[in-house]
Amino acid sequence: MEIKKNKLYFGKYCAEDLLKKFGCPLYVYEEEIIRCQIKKLKNCINYNSLKLYYACKANTNLAIMKIMLEEGCCIDTVSCGEVYAALKAGFKAEQILYTGNNVTDDEFRWLIEREILVNIGSLSELARYGRINQEIGSKAKTNKICVRINSDAGAGFHDHVITSGVDCKFGIYYKYIDEIIAKANQYKLKIIGIHHHIGSGILDVETFLYSMNVLLKYAVKFKELEFVDFGGGFGVPYNHEKKLNIDVLGMKIKQVFEKFCVKYGKELSLFFEPGRYLVAEAGVLLCRVNTLNKTPKYEFVGVDTGFNHLVRVVMYGSYHEIINASNLDDTKKKYIVGGNICESGDIFTMDSKGLKLREISNIKEGDVLAILTAGAYGMSMASNYNMRVLPAEVLINREDAKLIRRRQSFDDLLKEQI
Repeated sequence: MEIKKNKLYFGKYCAEDLLKKFGCPLYVYEEEIIRCQIKKLKNCINYNSLKLYYACKANTNLAIMKIMLEEGCCIDTVSCGEVYAALKAGFKAEQILYTGNNVTDDEFRWLIEREILVNIGSLSELARYGRINQEIGSKAKTNKICVRINSDAGAGFHDHVITSGVDCKFGIYYKYIDEIIAKANQYKLKIIGIHHHIGSGILDVETFLYSMNVLLKYAVKFKELEFVDFGGGFGVPYNHEKKLNIDVLGMKIKQVFEKFCVKYGKELSLFFEPGRYLVAEAGVLLCRVNTLNKTPKYEFVGVDTGFNHLVRVVMYGSYHEIINASNLDDTKKKYIVGGNICESGDIFTMDSKGLKLREISNIKEGDVLAILTAGAYGMSMASNYNMRVLPAEVLINREDAKLIRRRQSFDDLLKEQI
């Protein structure tokens, strides 16, 4: 993004012109940023057997998944639907890791039949997977599993994204490692990987290193490992926070893991599952101001999108910077920006405690607002609440602005109903 003539541009494309061509509201992604983030992570974590598994729950658009494939990433999935999409995008079964959550028997059968490596997060699932695998007809590839350890080292930007600890539903608690090994032996399963994920949006180097050391302490108990997967959680600054020092983190990750491999007796592969880090800063939600309204306390700006298109603010109290793409350099005023959903919580300028005035360049009806850092968990969490259609998505590169998801129609809203 850059400013030209007081307006927001994506390369050679003005935000206002993109809306004229593709309609409003509109998700816009910059391809170059995604590719740069992948390269940055690979270069900073300069380990021979590094594998990046894109956590596609952040953004499941096939065009974005194909970029990941082109850049040499594998893919981390959390549902059979995501596995299906990954296969459609061109990933091979051996490039897909499935980290389930309260997995059904039918889902296990579907995954085993496609020879997808499963990351198992409970002792009961471990037993069910073992039984189903034997029923189907055990194959060498489906005898191999990964197990998710609840290492009790949770962290994240919000309680709802902390994914480790005694209050967390994810993973097998570390005190049950002997039972994990016994059940795997009972069903002739080979544990080739262990995994944990402590949370999302982490910006502190030491938090990552602490969690790594915690998991590695348990890794030595598993004798046939081929990889250790430290999950994702790499944060990006939403509210002008200090960026994660990925150069320092990458150097220390390499040092810690190489030292562990010497202790373990062989070189293991090192897995990470970045999602937000790769796509968040590449995405912007463009919307148009259609209403101005006042109370004695606030000046409200009404736009043609809502939390059905970007739920992070109402769900987590998350901050997303908002700029006036039609008038960037004018005098700033304080506004509350609200969406078009029939809920009082449909506000883009709020935190967990309530409404927050936001300074934005002078706004008038018809102006285009850009909600920034929206490439992760925007469209992938979007809904049709209030029977509102989903927006289109556009991918920008240096040469082209390409439609990668068409806007829904009213007919789309009803097509599954009988």
